[in-house]
Amino acid sequence: MIPIDQGGGGYAPKSNLFHKAELSFHPSTVHFSSIFFYIPTVCRLCSNYLLQSLGVSLFLFLLAANVLGQAATPSAAISLEQQQKWPEAAQAWKAVTTQNPNDAAAFAAMGVDLARLQRYEEAATAYRKALRLNPKLPGIQLNLGLAEYKRQRWAAAATEFRAVLATDPGNTQAQTLLGMSYYATKKFELAAQYLELASKANPSNPELHQMLAESCLFAKKAECAIEQFRILLQQSPDSAPTHVLMGQALDAEGKPEEAIAEFEAAERIAPKEPNVHYALGQMHWKAQQYDKAKKEFEEELALNPNHEQALTLLADIEWKNDHREAALSLLQKAVKANKDYRLAHVELGTIYLAQKNYKEAEPELLRAVKLDPNESDAHYQLGRLYQALGRKAEAERELKTVQELQKKADQDLAEQRSRQTTEGKPAEDK
Repeated sequence: MIPIDQGGGGYAPKSNLFHKAELSFHPSTVHFSSIFFYIPTVCRLCSNYLLQSLGVSLFLFLLAANVLGQAATPSAAISLEQQQKWPEAAQAWKAVTTQNPNDAAAFAAMGVDLARLQRYEEAATAYRKALRLNPKLPGIQLNLGLAEYKRQRWAAAATEFRAVLATDPGNTQAQTLLGMSYYATKKFELAAQYLELASKANPSNPELHQMLAESCLFAKKAECAIEQFRILLQQSPDSAPTHVLMGQALDAEGKPEEAIAEFEAAERIAPKEPNVHYALGQMHWKAQQYDKAKKEFEEELALNPNHEQALTLLADIEWKNDHREAALSLLQKAVKANKDYRLAHVELGTIYLAQKNYKEAEPELLRAVKLDPNESDAHYQLGRLYQALGRKAEAERELKTVQELQKKADQDLAEQRSRQTTEGKPAEDK
């Protein structure tokens, strides 16, 4: 898989669902033009509407105190908010809560002002206090989730958004943000579930479709991904990254010719776009069209000399062409570019093994196993290595692991096919 953003980023929705919110393109950053949109009239959190719903009157003044020249009362805090003096307003609400530590609305209001100041940890603390005092306080659970989200504590954010949906299943804001939280934590199947609901509620939002498409792709739901990428290409036919991802989805669906057509379209649109040449080269490599694949990999490396995936597959081609020194050099460069790129370690270890350079082969293969013990290829090569070294027990252990992993892979594939068949049936047949 080749994400658009090599840094591991993605897309977060920018939607008119969030009429008081403005979301950026990365799930770790959500910017709000008028922070935390759920509570009505946020700039006047303790407006008559909210205070009346809480059974609190603006005319109940607390003991007199002085906060930056203002009395420590709800009305004084609201006055500061109306002047957009957020630090002073937060201090005023803090004084109110000091004088009345059971005032849930004051803690909630303080949380909003702290969030405006991007002091999200303090805001979350204030929201939690408000919820402990009054679990039914409107909107605070969602605000707490947003504060956690802004702190990049996506698992904690997801907990709060799930709580919102438990009492309000149709809350599209919570659905979207829960999907975004799952996306950020790479729980793509769950992300797809909630982002699909969000995209249906706002079908004209391309960023929602983008996140949903990627979630479906990474969750190996090729049909869902293809549908979403088609929507995106209808909206923006000249998007090279979308053509690349569409190609990946079509490849996963077992449609190599259509996939190649998408990669070629991306190449025509943006010949210098990262990963476009690699994606097309990978398709040619899989089809054993090695001359075409080599050309594409070389073009990718001309743009990015440290592209570890292109280096590794080009090394494979050089090895097949009996250019062994060239293959070794490419793989060594790939490992240097990314010491955690597992496939390069497997290929390097395999070549050393073929050369009977067992001393160099073993650490490469062990590194590959450490990076992902659930892939069978490195275990298999280690088994061969230990056989060659006469280490019978270790060889049997590795080859037994290979059998177990292959059996599990077959079971997972059968379950996936069964699930796809079930999902494709009409509801009354399920």
